[in-house]
Amino acid sequence: MTEKEPLDNFNVDGDLDANQEQYEHFRFEADPGQNPLRIDKFLVDRMLNSSRNKIQDAADNGNILVNDVPVKSNYKVKPKDVITVVLSYPPREIEIIPQDIPLNIVYEDDAFLIINKEPGMVVHPSYGHYSGTLVNALAFHLQNLPLFNAKDPRPGLVHRIDKNTSGILVIAKTEDAKTKLGLQFFNKTSDRKYRALVWGNLENDEGTITGHVGRNLKNRKVMDVFPDGEYGKHAVTHYRVLERLGYVNLVECILETGRTHQIRAHFKSIGHPLFNDAEYGGDDIRKGTTFTKYKQFVQNCFKICPRQALHAKTLGFNHPVTGEYISFDSEIPDDMATLIQKWRDYTSNRPIEEEEEEQ
Repeated sequence: MTEKEPLDNFNVDGDLDANQEQYEHFRFEADPGQNPLRIDKFLVDRMLNSSRNKIQDAADNGNILVNDVPVKSNYKVKPKDVITVVLSYPPREIEIIPQDIPLNIVYEDDAFLIINKEPGMVVHPSYGHYSGTLVNALAFHLQNLPLFNAKDPRPGLVHRIDKNTSGILVIAKTEDAKTKLGLQFFNKTSDRKYRALVWGNLENDEGTITGHVGRNLKNRKVMDVFPDGEYGKHAVTHYRVLERLGYVNLVECILETGRTHQIRAHFKSIGHPLFNDAEYGGDDIRKGTTFTKYKQFVQNCFKICPRQALHAKTLGFNHPVTGEYISFDSEIPDDMATLIQKWRDYTSNRPIEEEEEEQ
């Protein structure tokens, strides 16, 4: 049995699965009658356009697993072994121009750096965004490192968040760090927490949203949630209500998986889209009253935070060199913090007639 499939999505919020841009995932199951054979020889006959040297390098970097355990290139494949392989895609022919763009660097050492990305910054070059991206800024900041070159549009990227989502990102500075960090995302051992403001009053203080996330069948720019096994990929989002602010809730989201637009698609699927999320229906007044003053208040809130109210607040993982667990936190940016405070003030000063209308 042989299968080729994309990795578990490293990207929560971008336009494309980050893993589809960076990595290739192969899965093979050895036949019951398989004779002992070095794994590099076993794989070179089954993976097109992959040399034995490339396979050996992948094994040395911990990218080849047998029955979920990393092996070296001299491992002998046995009957019914399950082999998984993670390989970097070749760089695309897009020249990356280093640009001296300010970065909010939370932490940096020889292996990686942590960026607190501002809302509105595109992570990497793509159609319509060939400059002014985070990668252009990184190319300038890290231009003397071997990992960063002008023809690799995704140097060091382990995961991504969308242009209009703010928050924590980890950037690898070496190939070894990129591999080890990437595998933690793949194996779901990294910890990611987000803050989101969603429309409506959630029924429970805590909950879990499940449902396969895949491209909308009519509009491939957005994602949709499908019944299990029908389409898309398995996705799980845990949430906890932090504040109930009348017609909106502030929630903490903990990701068990990391599919494209997972948080946004999941909350839309349960009738609570993210506040001002134009692609998922959150830029309409979804909850509230018919009072003109309320409508004006919401419109002003849209102007205060002209994006989906979503922030990648914390990220935890094992250090790729020391193995020590480390965690990083970030402050909610000004636009979203101001938005939340506006809702607090509005809720505490809500007119009596509006409360009567709800009853």
